[in-house]
Amino acid sequence: MTAPSSGVPKEMHERLRVAVRDVQARGYEVVVGECMDGSGHVSAPAADRARELTAMLTDPTVRAVVPPWGGETAIDLIPLLDWDRLREAEPTWFVGFSDISVLMTPLTLLTGTATLHGNNLMDTPYRVPGSLVSWLDIVAAPAGHRLTQSPPGRHRTTGFDDFVGRPEVREYTLNGVGTWTRLDGTGDVEAEGRLIGGCIEALCNLAGTGYLDATSFARDESPDGLLVYVEDAGSDVFTICRNLHGMRLAGFFDRANAILVGRSNAPGHSSLSHHAAVLDALGSLNVPIIADVECGHVPPYMPIVNGAHGRIVHSSHRSELTQTLS
Repeated sequence: MTAPSSGVPKEMHERLRVAVRDVQARGYEVVVGECMDGSGHVSAPAADRARELTAMLTDPTVRAVVPPWGGETAIDLIPLLDWDRLREAEPTWFVGFSDISVLMTPLTLLTGTATLHGNNLMDTPYRVPGSLVSWLDIVAAPAGHRLTQSPPGRHRTTGFDDFVGRPEVREYTLNGVGTWTRLDGTGDVEAEGRLIGGCIEALCNLAGTGYLDATSFARDESPDGLLVYVEDAGSDVFTICRNLHGMRLAGFFDRANAILVGRSNAPGHSSLSHHAAVLDALGSLNVPIIADVECGHVPPYMPIVNGAHGRIVHSSHRSELTQTLS
């Protein structure tokens, strides 16, 4: 466990201990790194964070690296990571989402190593709804394992649980009802391809660089195309719209057979809803766009493996994402 972005403030250390105990209960030894300080917006200087993350991802005795959560500026590690060393190392699971996307997605695109876009360590104690799986189940699965997840039909609409006052909270407050929505039209959707994606606010800053070259990844690893997923951290709809336009212009969606968009609590506007913002930016791609997927900042979480082969089905009677760990 290391924090490549934000660390854990002292008042939340008890929640951290609860999460660590839950992982230990699955039979794992948990090693806590030195880059965990939560007194500022980053856990340590960039060079220290890059060195610790690289060391953990290349240590053959470490099977998974799971940050406590995201943050704000993990992008400062990008030029400091030893990408050749990461490429040559025995693959190690890297688990997280939000700001951690800016590290995980390039790791898959540049090295071919699968990464797991799912809940962070501090969310691990939550009980997972029956139609979803935990990251703990995925990292323990063998190569070739196939897993299918579907929308549970409920989600959290507002607010966060109090990890300070209730560090052992394990039940999500799922006070909203809803399922996946097709934005680009009507009719059934079936599409396949290697999965790649992450947090819009993080990845948009890499658009057009060699660190987010989904086109080359598709050419080398998935010539039949990709399933691209994106989700937002709650920016206003105009920011989301602009960021998605920029990612499209940079070619991130060029090889997409379908696009999955995470459910959002982003502030809307009288002239632009979240769905309309996505369509404004991505509608011209003429591929199916499925929104309100449980792959973002609105709990519960549907873990998605960057690099896995995915198949999405969406119809009036069935919605599901199947991933094959190959």
